[in-house]
Amino acid sequence: MTPKRATPQQATIQPEAPQQSVVSFAIYSDLICPWCYLGKRRLEEGLRLAGIADALIAWLPYELNPSMPEEGMDRAAYLDGKFGPDKRADIEQRLSDAAREDGLAFNWHAVRRTPNTRKAHILIALAAGHGAADVAKGALMAAYFEQGRDIGAFEVLADIGAGVGLSAAELKAAFADPALNGEISQLESQAASMGVQGVPFFIVNNRYGVSGAQPAAMWAEVLPRMMAEPASAD
Repeated sequence: MTPKRATPQQATIQPEAPQQSVVSFAIYSDLICPWCYLGKRRLEEGLRLAGIADALIAWLPYELNPSMPEEGMDRAAYLDGKFGPDKRADIEQRLSDAAREDGLAFNWHAVRRTPNTRKAHILIALAAGHGAADVAKGALMAAYFEQGRDIGAFEVLADIGAGVGLSAAELKAAFADPALNGEISQLESQAASMGVQGVPFFIVNNRYGVSGAQPAAMWAEVLPRMMAEPASAD
């Protein structure tokens, strides 16, 4: 795959030096998107294969179900209504097969709820202030896909937040903060204005847009070439 060049106004991370000594990513994804979970793992493996130990990653919000009730819905009923029971089973099997190749396991039987993910995105935004957004992202996705936890429930979010230095009181205040909710909505509107229609979507070095859960081998091939290019003057 050849990454598409992104325009400067689409980027949210600026290069830190005249040369591409550090690769940067702004990544739109949702916590309940299975391909986003695979995409995260594949990117991590691609960085390892390419020998890149220093990467800047900004996790940006994207809600697949923005109209989901705050309390979420029964997952089977929601997906059966959307795809049909037979298709849901086929989709889950294909995803499980793909995950196995990447060393992940989807525990579909444990996942009972499709949550509203707005609060989980706010948690990640707060964790970024502690330098722990990537840890929080991984913990939330593992909690949902592997442990079947309801990541829309406050007690679950408080438990995961505690692991990255966020107190329950801090989370409660943030979830109710109109300004912070507005920032999440603004970032999601930015994705729409850029033409992002699916996730994961990666913006690399403020320059290239890459859509989908690309194989680790693709990242390992293209990232060194991207880093060898002169830094953008923007």
